[in-house]
Amino acid sequence: MVLRFLDHLEEWLITFLIGAATLIVFVAVVHRYASGLAIPFVQDFLLSLNLSWAQELCIYMFIWMAKIGAAYGVRTGIHVGVDLVLNAVPDRTRRGMIIFGLLSGALFTGIVGTFAVSFVWELAHTEQVSADLELPMWLVYLGLPVGSYLMCFRFLQVCYVFIHTGHFPRPDAAKVEGIDLDAEPTVAAIERGPDIRMGGKQE
Repeated sequence: MVLRFLDHLEEWLITFLIGAATLIVFVAVVHRYASGLAIPFVQDFLLSLNLSWAQELCIYMFIWMAKIGAAYGVRTGIHVGVDLVLNAVPDRTRRGMIIFGLLSGALFTGIVGTFAVSFVWELAHTEQVSADLELPMWLVYLGLPVGSYLMCFRFLQVCYVFIHTGHFPRPDAAKVEGIDLDAEPTVAAIERGPDIRMGGKQE
């Protein structure tokens, strides 16, 4: 149940954040230009509204999106990587190199998350607040440990799946979520070549 929830955690959070940020930016832009229209009562009402906090909030939301999106990238295999050496070495060496790379990523993100927790903890004992929203700054920087630990978990998850199945996540540029094609393989799938797994076989 928990893993099923975690399987879609990044998508839900990113969808909410980008949807909310888009709505906030839209309202702020409409408010800015509509306030300049000389419409009785309406202009006075719009000028009485203070939306100066919108830009700051959107910046913080995009920071959280970046950290959560990095974890999503690990889970789906969309991070940019150079696999020239991996494709040139034997299967046994390739397997060891992939596991080493995934565990190194987990170690690095775990260390970053731990330092971020220490930083946020120290910041929580200060009175620092943001300029416009006056939010406690530790809430803003909380995205650092959350995103880093989520990336660490995804690295370990991908590593576990690879050790037991030999499968490594690779994005399919021709795939559209919610649409399953049972027809012949697409040109993009053919050009992509074999998936990274033991034996170099492709489904």
